[in-house]
Amino acid sequence: MKKHLEVVGAVAVQGGKVLAAKRGESKYAYVAHKYEFAGGKIEPGESPEQALVREIKEELCADIRIIQPFMTLEHEYPDFTITLYTFLCEFVSDFRNTEHEALAWLPLSELNAEEWAPADAPAVEKLKGMRR
Repeated sequence: MKKHLEVVGAVAVQGGKVLAAKRGESKYAYVAHKYEFAGGKIEPGESPEQALVREIKEELCADIRIIQPFMTLEHEYPDFTITLYTFLCEFVSDFRNTEHEALAWLPLSELNAEEWAPADAPAVEKLKGMRR
């Protein structure tokens, strides 16, 4: 049976752009150098919201305010499956990159799901239809 992970992602949208975190090298080639929503694994005993606040503090040294759930996605990769809980959120502090290859504010109108980790792609498609 494949390993199953529960993960969270921050969908931070401002000025018609979404924050994209680009992964570096990975033992899983299908997500290496792809964009993803900043976030990470839910630890035992945490709610998805608690995990997202913690992960953003760890990854970006930042504080966020969760606005509302965005989308819950299931995806099966060759080596594992994930449930991804995404939330619309906003930064209430500055942030900095501590572990991604790059961070970028990408225009919603120019998003290309092919450049994102496959599990994130349905949320990217939903974002493309948004105007904010």
